[in-house]
Amino acid sequence: MKPTLFLCILLMLTIACGPQPSSTQNPSDVPKTPKVVIEKEKVEKEQPLPSEVKIRLKRDGKDNYSWELSGSDVDQVLKVNEKLKKRLDGEPKK
Repeated sequence: MKPTLFLCILLMLTIACGPQPSSTQNPSDVPKTPKVVIEKEKVEKEQPLPSEVKIRLKRDGKDNYSWELSGSDVDQVLKVNEKLKKRLDGEPKK
């Protein structure tokens, strides 16, 4: 028991009294900490999905077309309206 107690005390003293960094070192001997540059992540804004435009196309007995559009995005509804005008109104009548 005495030898193990002696070894434990010796081990604790060795760890506690071990080499400690001295404060008398030259500043050139002390390694400089590297400068860390933090870059902000570029947040990529994903384009939102185009809003859904519902089209209700009607044709009367004289082969004239009309439509009703509904959607949440006014700009998208107007674009769809222009496309429909070009395609349906621009077709040559038979």
